[in-house]
Amino acid sequence: MHSGGEVDIRGAYCVASSEWIVSCQTYEGGFGGCPDLEAHGGYSFCGLAALTLLGRAKLCNMDNLIKWTVNKQMRYEGGFQGRTNKLVDGCYSFWQGGTFPLIHMVLAMQNTDVSSLSAEHWLFHQEALQEYLLICCQHQGGGLVDKPGKARDYYHTCYCLSGMSVAQHFAGGKLSHCYVVGHPDNELKATHPVYTHWSELCGSCKHALQQTSSACGFFIATASTEI
Repeated sequence: MHSGGEVDIRGAYCVASSEWIVSCQTYEGGFGGCPDLEAHGGYSFCGLAALTLLGRAKLCNMDNLIKWTVNKQMRYEGGFQGRTNKLVDGCYSFWQGGTFPLIHMVLAMQNTDVSSLSAEHWLFHQEALQEYLLICCQHQGGGLVDKPGKARDYYHTCYCLSGMSVAQHFAGGKLSHCYVVGHPDNELKATHPVYTHWSELCGSCKHALQQTSSACGFFIATASTEI
């Protein structure tokens, strides 16, 4: 990101070098922070999201990525772990859960046999993730946490809520489906999986950025809001 600064895949999410991003995909299937590091949920999201923004997602091994990501949802807790043999963490509800809408979109755009893709659900157990977040991650004083017994903070509150939104809302437009565990008031606004903003804000934000890009002389990569 800057001279003498850290070097990892989060910077590539901003600078967007597709060849280097693909070199970070590991033998497990997920992406590491740099080549030869272990697969990690946050880095995997950033890697696939950057490739999606660039229109280069076909460069990664999607089969291995799917296999790794689906196996990060733990059968007992219902939440996601960030790395192999680690505990479940509420923030990976988004970092892992938010990867599935991207995978779904990429597979559809790559002319994958659409009959093998659900038209109603993402490729993870959406209800189980919601149960983990509602039962285990709410702090009695407000906010959300990593797991029971942990302190609340803005980081985990943000990504637990973002993951909850992904788990509640499938696709957009005519394909949209909503699955809300518990009281109907638990429903959150749909979050765009690439931009991590409310979906209805993305169109106006992209328009504003595109208008600015022509004046500032840089390119703004965009992805479809109808995921």
